[in-house]
Amino acid sequence: MIEQLTADPYPLLARLRATEPVAWLPALNGWLVTRHDLALQVMRDAATFTVDDPRFSTARVVGPSMLSLDAAEHVRHRTPFSRHFRPREIEDRFAGFVRAECARLVDGFAAAGQAELRRALAGPLSVAVVADALGLAGTEAAQVLAWYDAIVSTVDDISAGRPPGSRGGEAFGELRAHLEGSVGRRSLLTEAAETLALPEVVSNAAVLMFGGIETTEGMITNLLLHLLREPVPLDRALIPAAIEESLRLEPAAAVVDRYATRDVSLAGASIARGDLVTVSLTAANRDPAVFADPDVFDVHRPNLRKQLAFAHGPHFCLGADLARLETRIAVETVLDRLPGIALAEPAVPSGLVFRKPAAVHARWLPS
Repeated sequence: MIEQLTADPYPLLARLRATEPVAWLPALNGWLVTRHDLALQVMRDAATFTVDDPRFSTARVVGPSMLSLDAAEHVRHRTPFSRHFRPREIEDRFAGFVRAECARLVDGFAAAGQAELRRALAGPLSVAVVADALGLAGTEAAQVLAWYDAIVSTVDDISAGRPPGSRGGEAFGELRAHLEGSVGRRSLLTEAAETLALPEVVSNAAVLMFGGIETTEGMITNLLLHLLREPVPLDRALIPAAIEESLRLEPAAAVVDRYATRDVSLAGASIARGDLVTVSLTAANRDPAVFADPDVFDVHRPNLRKQLAFAHGPHFCLGADLARLETRIAVETVLDRLPGIALAEPAVPSGLVFRKPAAVHARWLPS
């Protein structure tokens, strides 16, 4: 079951959505929610389905944060960061940096006529933006990636029921030391430190780094894969729609976890207090009751904004618009700078919690 959900979950998710949309899966030791309307219900009702539980995987690695708290504590942790992620502030603060970074990265491989775009572009870009935002600009990108890889690996182990190793905790310890040093420098952490204790600032910064790298790298990589599979050139005006459709078809974060705070019935399932309730964003985004021909990549869908890749409710992704900005500029740069670009070999996304292809090898006409 875990292997199927990791490699090719769509047939299983479709069957569950049609026959048992809230299903107990022993492999997950919890309930899996696969229908779009039920996913919305769970994510909106933080009083009944909470993240504030000692089993929450990310909190076990980095400590309590806006990601793992609800109600007043969630608001207290999230508010100091919120204003930095409004659309206008994001455009003004990051657009120039992202364009320059994309140009720099593409300059490094354009003449070769081929590259693996996940590690040559998507990963380094997301690391650079997060490092700049958190005041870690002087830190080697390879070091930031090493911390992130270790934390993601540990969270994956916990989510899959495997005993976590020590790598994630050790990586977070190193990251914490660097983040504590960056609080005094001008970054979005500076204002947060005025209202949050230093360990709280660090935990939230780690969550922002974790999400900002993992989901953005996945967004860019998945979209490039979807576009390079298409046989016709994409009108640049359709790139924003293509981003939303790629998010719908293959959300970089496949699931979100909640825990029942009381006994509750959901679509006929009797959920007990304390039960794990996992929402499959992947399944909800392919619900045929909401999206016609849900397994087809179609940038002309009229209801693309109903996709749930950034979750919903109080835990809607804080960095959604920054991730969209990075993805749009990265794809524009690729299409503008790499003429005739095409896939060099097949690629498929995989992953239980975070889904993206291991690599996207592409080739183009070198200039």
